[in-house]
Amino acid sequence: MSAYNSLNFRILLIEDEPAEANLVKMALKENNIQCNLHHVTDGLEALEYLRNGNPENAGYQLPDIILLDVNMPRMNGQAFLTEIKSDHNLSYIPVIVFSSADSESEITTSYQLGAVSHIIKPTDMAAFIDTFRIIDAYWFKLTRLPVSKPYLDRVSIE
Repeated sequence: MSAYNSLNFRILLIEDEPAEANLVKMALKENNIQCNLHHVTDGLEALEYLRNGNPENAGYQLPDIILLDVNMPRMNGQAFLTEIKSDHNLSYIPVIVFSSADSESEITTSYQLGAVSHIIKPTDMAAFIDTFRIIDAYWFKLTRLPVSKPYLDRVSIE
């Protein structure tokens, strides 16, 4: 079985804390995950990016996965999930909630709103790095995502 090359994967990171975003970038680097990462700081900025593209990149394509923090200004993660999952052109993109929010109600809400996973941010650096090794193994090597997007245009939904 051949594995995908992580260079082909596009990740949208929605994280308002610069230090947390830098930790994600460092964890990707430590695990030699050389994917295309785009970082925005809140749900509104993410929706703008998803709906209107990236003016700095003529070859812009939608992300393969979204890493989403829950607690953010302007538009929090729950409002973002509600919005993206109601948009036919974006709803197929897997959203992984990656947050320090660990209450049962927040976790349940993440899944109810359409998240494919809710991962609690590790506070230990080694565990943080290892989390991205696991994300890499699952999302970039094991999981197969559709090549053409949005694929839902060709699927009959009743």
